[in-house]
Amino acid sequence: MQYKSQAVAKPYFIAAIGLFVGQILFGLIMGLQYVVGDFLFPAIPFNVARMVHTNLLIVWLLFGFMGAAYYMIPEESESELFSPKLALAMFWIFLVAGALTIVGYLTVPYAALAKMTFNDLWPTMGREFLEQPLITKLGIVVVALAFLFNISLTILKGRKTSISLVLLLGLWGLAVFFLFSFYNPSNLVLDKYFWWWTVHLWVEGVWELILGSLLAFVLIKVTGVDREIIEKWLYMIIAMTLITGIIGTGHHYYWIGTPEYWQWFGSVFSALEPIPFFMMTVFAFNMVNRRRREHPNKAATLWALGTGVMSFLGAGVWGFLHTLAPVNFYTHGTQITAAHGHMAFYGAYVMVVLTIISYAMPMLRGRAANSGKAQVMEMWAFWIMTVSIVFITLFLTAAGILQVWLQRVSTTPLGFMAAQDQVALFYWLREITGVLFLVGLVTYVASFFVGGETKEAA
Repeated sequence: MQYKSQAVAKPYFIAAIGLFVGQILFGLIMGLQYVVGDFLFPAIPFNVARMVHTNLLIVWLLFGFMGAAYYMIPEESESELFSPKLALAMFWIFLVAGALTIVGYLTVPYAALAKMTFNDLWPTMGREFLEQPLITKLGIVVVALAFLFNISLTILKGRKTSISLVLLLGLWGLAVFFLFSFYNPSNLVLDKYFWWWTVHLWVEGVWELILGSLLAFVLIKVTGVDREIIEKWLYMIIAMTLITGIIGTGHHYYWIGTPEYWQWFGSVFSALEPIPFFMMTVFAFNMVNRRRREHPNKAATLWALGTGVMSFLGAGVWGFLHTLAPVNFYTHGTQITAAHGHMAFYGAYVMVVLTIISYAMPMLRGRAANSGKAQVMEMWAFWIMTVSIVFITLFLTAAGILQVWLQRVSTTPLGFMAAQDQVALFYWLREITGVLFLVGLVTYVASFFVGGETKEAA
């Protein structure tokens, strides 16, 4: 059954995809700057391109999560959204605030931006991923609280399901752990210690709850498997996520001046972190194999299966490659970290947002699935983007291994920039595959504009 208020998800999804395109464009600019150092300098320095690239990633995924919640919660609660008007108002506030922040990064020197936005009153800027001005951070808090108020009241007045409660727990966790971005102690060890309470406990903690609930929702819809079976899987996955993810934060504490026991805690528990991702892979394939119906939206099913596999490879396998303290001693901060980051974010969070968009957008347009032509195009986009990110990861991994050898292991270690020159071939290959990824993304966007015969939604 469709609910009228689910329509507020559509602008969130459209904004998410638009910002995703922007993120990839700035990624390509950065990639070229690795090998052509003065490309677009001084208009867009490398540090600014990197800041825009990572901030757009976070913002568009948040738009995707919020749109997914606004679509899912009315259906799960069997109740209209508490306030569609509030949801739309927060959309425009978030979009305008995000756009102005990016414009600020691109047009104003960062130190001047900090002064303009009263960072001296409450210093929060200058930290990786949390570069947003104080005003933007406060705006994010307001938007998040209004969003959580809206969906929490919707759930309270309607049916409560395991999927909606896990999603709500993940979203509340996202908001609570963001508050640590306002805590910026002058002691660098203390600063880094609590900085990970936002960054790690987001991507290896509460975001995984959001991932699990979105995947479970789509699999119920496209397979027809009993809700009870899917919910049991979901409980096991989130239990392993929280057990491994929370204590696994310790794998960031090895070399920042924290006590030695973090080497053991971090190594042991982060080595277990691939388990929930492996469970997600088994979960997705198991549910599709046990399906009771052939859903016409083949593309959404493909995205769901791809999420399971790629999240396990990126977050699980590539995370494990350098998570043990004796290995991380050599690899910390190298291109191996970048390789893991690219595949993990794509596999776990980019793909699950594209999964829910792939399922929900046709439904919001009154059809069960896009036309056959559109779906073929979308599946081509899936394969182009996924194969591209695999090669990006492999090239960055090769660059990282060579970088570790030349810069940190060799008996005659090279300086940082000399080592970068030696791995330039891999940066060129990464840039080529990055262009292919953009081709895949453009194909994905174009698939929504392809007409043809469609099956109407029930």
